[in-house]
Amino acid sequence: MLSKPFASLALAGTLTFAGPALAWESTGHRIIGELAVQSLAADLPAFLKTPQAIWQIGELSREPDRSRGAGQPHDEDLDPGHFIDLTDDGHVLAGPMITEMPLSRDAYSAGLHASGSDLHKSGWLFYNLIDGYEQLVKDFAYYRADRVGIERSADPIEKQWYASDLSLRQMIIIRDLGYWSHFVGDASQPMHASVHYNGWGAYPNPNGYTEDHIHAPFEGAFVTANVTLKAVKAALPAPRACTAPMEQCVAEDLLATRAKIEPLYALWLQNGFGAGDPRGVAFAVQCIADGAARLRDYVDRAWRESAEARVGYPGVKISAVEAGAPLPFQAMYGDPDGML
Repeated sequence: MLSKPFASLALAGTLTFAGPALAWESTGHRIIGELAVQSLAADLPAFLKTPQAIWQIGELSREPDRSRGAGQPHDEDLDPGHFIDLTDDGHVLAGPMITEMPLSRDAYSAGLHASGSDLHKSGWLFYNLIDGYEQLVKDFAYYRADRVGIERSADPIEKQWYASDLSLRQMIIIRDLGYWSHFVGDASQPMHASVHYNGWGAYPNPNGYTEDHIHAPFEGAFVTANVTLKAVKAALPAPRACTAPMEQCVAEDLLATRAKIEPLYALWLQNGFGAGDPRGVAFAVQCIADGAARLRDYVDRAWRESAEARVGYPGVKISAVEAGAPLPFQAMYGDPDGML
């Protein structure tokens, strides 16, 4: 993905900090994590689809919110990673088009500062999605290498190490996937992908959308009272393989989420989020179902992409190892003398 300079972009609207809103709170995040893993394709690793792993991923999906208040620099660094404020034309607030993001968060941050904003005003959820995906690809690559090592190694000590490392890698995958699933869930909440994140704000408002702080009432109490795993499962979109670079796929998904912001405010204006109103329930269910579907599809892509990843140092390509190339024991373990 190509990035473009954006230091000269004018500020769009009033710059205000979105604050540490908790997208989907516990109910929605659990559903997204559990349902995504339950829906994985049959050829993905079986350990991910055990009842224990499904429960663990659902619980871990809440972890980035549960860790709030840990202190500094933890909170200062992580809070803006839950959202990205997109304008109605698809720009990041005071930044580039979401489809033209710089490759690094540092470059993005420098551009925001040059335009008078910063990460805390504009958010960096985009980079959290890419980072977590890349980590999962690497996790899966090590898992695949361990699995081949167990099957092919003739050295009992090495074979035992591969088995131990595989067990550890499964734990790491569950943790990394579960933690990252939170941010994939955040990216399906329209107010986490829009400048209109808690009331319409200081922007043109010809339809008279509310200025009330509706963020928490929508994603919290309403979802908890009205959204169920069964309903979200029934609304789950079919698998969709995005073959473009991951940065482009994530940008398109964030734009799709942002596109739901005006329907949300219009529905609020029509009292569609009253207790049990089927219009509001259907809207919230579909947002959460979209989050679960994206997570499912991202994990599926990460598994397939992991075949072309490299493990150890110097890097050894997984597809070559699976095709019969020498096992990467030393590249993965390091100095083998320490085992003896």
